[in-house]
Amino acid sequence: MTRALGLVGTIALATALFGATAGAQTIKIGVNEPLTGAFAASGTYVVNGAKIAADEINAKGGILGKKIELVIEDNKSNPTEAAAVAEKLITSDKVPVLMGAWGSSLTLAVMPKLMEYETPMVVETSSSGKITTTGNPFIFRISPPSAVEAAAFKGIVDKLALKKVDFLVINNDWGRGTAEDFSKMMKDKGITIGLVETMDQGAQDMSAQLSKIKSSDSETVIVTTAVDQLTLIFKQAAALGLKKRIITTGGSQNPDQIIAQAGAAANGTMHLTTFLPWFPDKTPNPEATDYFITEWKKRGFEFAGCTESFRGYDGIRTAAAAIEKAGKAEPAAIKAALWDINIKGLNGDIVFRKSGPEGKESGQSQPNVYLIEINDGKVGMKTL
Repeated sequence: MTRALGLVGTIALATALFGATAGAQTIKIGVNEPLTGAFAASGTYVVNGAKIAADEINAKGGILGKKIELVIEDNKSNPTEAAAVAEKLITSDKVPVLMGAWGSSLTLAVMPKLMEYETPMVVETSSSGKITTTGNPFIFRISPPSAVEAAAFKGIVDKLALKKVDFLVINNDWGRGTAEDFSKMMKDKGITIGLVETMDQGAQDMSAQLSKIKSSDSETVIVTTAVDQLTLIFKQAAALGLKKRIITTGGSQNPDQIIAQAGAAANGTMHLTTFLPWFPDKTPNPEATDYFITEWKKRGFEFAGCTESFRGYDGIRTAAAAIEKAGKAEPAAIKAALWDINIKGLNGDIVFRKSGPEGKESGQSQPNVYLIEINDGKVGMKTL
């Protein structure tokens, strides 16, 4: 009996040691994205893009002699869940760096956890200005905040002859922040701001808001929300006979999905986006763009997802570059290394500049922003 117990103990110890050794053979990156709920389509695109990056890196030998392992968790499009997921990834899965969390409200909910556990996160999508201006030194964002989008749009508003603009935005930090930043820019340009209508993220019927906008004397509507809601808006606007110019922001529109689902209702709409998969030669890194699109199609994914999935691809490449530069998979070293990376993303160079209160700055990259237009069921560059 004693020998049997001793043998069991030996086997248990060997199993534990083997498990620890096996775990040490990979470097973990936590992925906190909405895979269910209102933003599930976008979050799934981002995760699939992240997987392409991980597979590409691992096929080339990984980093620091080890393969990278994505630990993917669903934040369910819910801020409370996003915070809980971040805590699990850091404390249970022991990830030294995260990517997330798609929506601004989701990312803002995660940020206190990053401070508490002193773990950096690459923000791949969220655009609220609060994310990089409230003094969280563990945030490194590769997507443009709404203020950067507004600044890019500032150069073309005169050519569009905007006079009075209404807003229809999702009622969260992303949507409200967009309305605030774009309104400020437009007021500075002498453009009148009309209605600012909001919608809940799960809303299916926006006809009441659209009816108000139809009755206003504006000629343009700025719309900010995720792709599934945009499709409903375009259909409902067409049904109401709303003839105003519609411009969407946020870069999460997936124009090809809109074309497929909204049909003719999408014609004439314009979209601010941060990636041009339709025109690889016009992107900052045509060779990488071609590789990404080819790999995306090879995996059987619809082309429509490229405008969202590239964020996950660039986000994981950014985290991996920082780990490699740090020389070790430790949060403090990765955080320091993120300030020193310089990689060519699919929408521009990823280099972090300081943003926020002195001594507690977040990192903000400056990606490119483009204006596209849908006409006759096709995506084209807007010529001005």
